[in-house]
Amino acid sequence: MVHTGMPNPTAQTSEPHESRLLQRIAQHDRRAFEELYNAYHRRLARFLMRLAPRYDFAEEVINDTFFVVWNKAGEFRGASRVSTWIMGIAYRRALRALRDERTLSAADRRLAEDAGADSHDSTATAEMQDWIGQAMDGLPEEQRLTLELAYFMGHSCEEIATITGCAVGTVKARMFHAREKLRIALPSLGGSPPRSSP
Repeated sequence: MVHTGMPNPTAQTSEPHESRLLQRIAQHDRRAFEELYNAYHRRLARFLMRLAPRYDFAEEVINDTFFVVWNKAGEFRGASRVSTWIMGIAYRRALRALRDERTLSAADRRLAEDAGADSHDSTATAEMQDWIGQAMDGLPEEQRLTLELAYFMGHSCEEIATITGCAVGTVKARMFHAREKLRIALPSLGGSPPRSSP
C-alpha cells in the first residue's frame, strides 16, 4: 500500500536515524543493534571481500567491528557521519587482520572466487578481474584500502582521512602512488611490457 507524503524507505538508514540507533545501542538496545548490523553487513562484506576474497575473513572483521560498535556507541559524538565512524572501525580491524595474515593460499582464493561467482561466464571479464585483483594485491595495505574506500565504497578524500586517521594530503599521496603502481603492473600482468614513466 502506498502512502503519499511518507518518507522514502531509504530514509530508514539516513544519518539522523542511524544516530538514534547508536544512542539506543549505547543503552544496550539489541533491536537497534540488529537493525544497524543488518543495514551495514552487506556494505562491509562487499568492501572486505574485495580486500581478501574469503568469507571467514569478512565475517570475522564484521563481527569485530560490531563488537566495537556495541561497546563504544556511547562515545560517538557526531563529529563525522555514522557511516564514516563505522567504516573507520572496519578499516582498522581489516588492516590488523591483513597484517596478521599476510598471504592467502591460491586454493583459498580460488574457492572463495568460485563460491562468490554469480553467472559471469565471460573469460575476458574474469581475466581482467583477475589481473586487477593481482595488481591490487601487490599494493601496500594502506594504499589498497585507500583505493577500495575511494573507488568501490565511494568515500571522499576527507572521509577517508577520517576513517584512516591521517591527513587528507596523505590520502591523496596514497591514491597517487597506488594508481602509478597499478598503471605499471596491469600491462605486465596482461602479458605486455610495462610502460615507462615519461
